[in-house]
Amino acid sequence: MAATAEHLPPPVVAAERSIAELTIKALILGALLSMVLAAANAYIGLLVGLTVSASIPAAAASMGILRLFRRSTILENNMVQTAASAGESLVAGIIFTIPALVMMKAWAGYEYGPMVAIAILGGILGVAFTVPLRRALIVEARLAFPEGQATAEVLKTGGIERNPDSVANAVADTGFRRLLQAAGIGAAFKFVESAVGLLAGNVATTQSWLAGKYLFLGNINISPALIGVGYIVGLNIAMLVFIGGAIGTLIGVPLNWALNHDAIMTAAGIDPSINWSELSNSQWGALAGQSWQDCRRIGVGAMMVGGLWSLVSLARPLVDGVRSSMQAFKDSRAGGAAAIRTELDTPINYVFIIVLISIVPLFLIFNFALEDYPNKIFISIVMTVLMLVFGFVFSSVAGYMAGLVGSSNNPISGVTIATVIVSALILLQLMGNDGMAATLGPIAVMYLAGLICSAAAIAGDNMQDLKCGHVVGATPWRQQLFQIVGVLAAAIVIPLILQLLDNQYGIGRPSPNPNAIPNSVLAAPQAGLMMALAGGIFGAGIKWNFIIMGFILAVALIVLDKIQEKRGSGFRFPVLAVAVGIYLPLGLSVPILIGGVIAWRVKQRSSRLDKKQRTQREGLGLLVASGLITGEALMGVLVALLAGAGVALPLLTNFGLAPTLALLGLAAVIVYQYRMPLTAGKD
Repeated sequence: MAATAEHLPPPVVAAERSIAELTIKALILGALLSMVLAAANAYIGLLVGLTVSASIPAAAASMGILRLFRRSTILENNMVQTAASAGESLVAGIIFTIPALVMMKAWAGYEYGPMVAIAILGGILGVAFTVPLRRALIVEARLAFPEGQATAEVLKTGGIERNPDSVANAVADTGFRRLLQAAGIGAAFKFVESAVGLLAGNVATTQSWLAGKYLFLGNINISPALIGVGYIVGLNIAMLVFIGGAIGTLIGVPLNWALNHDAIMTAAGIDPSINWSELSNSQWGALAGQSWQDCRRIGVGAMMVGGLWSLVSLARPLVDGVRSSMQAFKDSRAGGAAAIRTELDTPINYVFIIVLISIVPLFLIFNFALEDYPNKIFISIVMTVLMLVFGFVFSSVAGYMAGLVGSSNNPISGVTIATVIVSALILLQLMGNDGMAATLGPIAVMYLAGLICSAAAIAGDNMQDLKCGHVVGATPWRQQLFQIVGVLAAAIVIPLILQLLDNQYGIGRPSPNPNAIPNSVLAAPQAGLMMALAGGIFGAGIKWNFIIMGFILAVALIVLDKIQEKRGSGFRFPVLAVAVGIYLPLGLSVPILIGGVIAWRVKQRSSRLDKKQRTQREGLGLLVASGLITGEALMGVLVALLAGAGVALPLLTNFGLAPTLALLGLAAVIVYQYRMPLTAGKD
């Protein structure tokens, strides 16, 4: 039931108060942190296919830096985290889609102009589409927006006006120090591994047992960041990602080898008539790798069904979100909302102007994508209409779902899968798949997917930040402005970051750069799926056998999930988590599982504490995990810069103790991530 405004708890800063909020230092710091977090999330998102909300580490970093100034306020902190988290969200929308254009060779590299245009337009429209949703979902429906509330609690620890002697300020400084400490550990680990070569980045083994009839492939990535990812997503999701990895690697690889060994040997470039006893270790490794490449298509099939199912599951929330948006618009036209500072959104006529102005650049983007296609003006008009309609619908879904499950768990991949399938089918009818259409059709689809995915990602983040602002007493229109500031700041660096990462690591495939860091490809699972879907629908061909297995697995998981839902169980079976696990190497899912187990154990250890102590442990654990992720990811970008400058990395090659030292180092990080939250309140 909708709640009236008088039943809501009062904000930290009352509507009648006017304190510093939109300031130059907040603007500059928010833009800079947006760029930094965009770089960090690009690396980790491409590596593991999962992104996590940056609002909490952004809030902690903001408090620590603003502490250096003589006076700063909680509302300035809120503005900084609003802009900063926009960079993390926008890059998720880009990395899930745009790498497909490079992987399908539509682009030779990450083209700066088109990427900036897609990111800016998608991001700004994501903000605009959710402006009329704020009051409906935050004030009236009172959705939880868990990450928004958690960020508000972090901001509260810093107080309002800073006092060097305040206890709250000491708490804020402690959180910032822990964040920096964890980031330093993650960065140092990555530097010693990738730049020096003293630690192995991956420990793997391939074994052929039973005279070659059973082929075993196992590995573990040595990554503090993945421990942090597992800690943040929790045991349920971490376990499902691992189950997916086990299905694809521990079960799929040997079973596929047993049933299809001749085809696997041929695909790996090995004569099927050769006696297995004559195969070398490197050849067995190639065969295991080829078998796994086949099996990961099971994950593609599961992601397809999972994405569509997430849209079906969201049918009612979608209708509710759109209805709420329309009602909020009618209320604003009728003057129903009280004109107090904490209820002042961007005027709705400004929103309409922004949407109308966007029509021209959207048309030009699609016109550019279609190159010399004879009927490109008409197709560009159709694509522009699809963008505005799908963009609004899916932004409403993303905003609503952020209120239910948070930004990190928002099914943006499902939204994008649906976009790719529906738009590809529409374009197939309009363009056919002969001649130029077979090439340009999938390209136009990926442009549309990039725009919509960016809009949906920003929409969820915007609503989460507005919830935080509602709790602390921010001015909504100023937050919406700062969200756009974050979008603009991130958009200008994202193409440069992705080009750098592709040159030195490879995104979705080995880098074409001969001097790239060896064995370091960033998987980009969602982008690979989008490429397969768009190309397959336009007739490039899809190998359906393993994908159909993924369909069947996804249906079984959906049934299991519904059973768990009816039982009221806290352990659920979301399809996309398992599907991503299948698609990724098993080694990535192992440390994620470890991180999830640590989070579960810390929660168990804290269950008998009072609410304040539990909240302190939860916040510190999230800051440590976020620091590990941010530090390693940013060092990954820095290492790529060093390699791009001509430094031959790693400095040590074939260091015999690297695997052992790496496992020992990872064990130390595991202990650190476990013990640090338990020290909350002892500083």
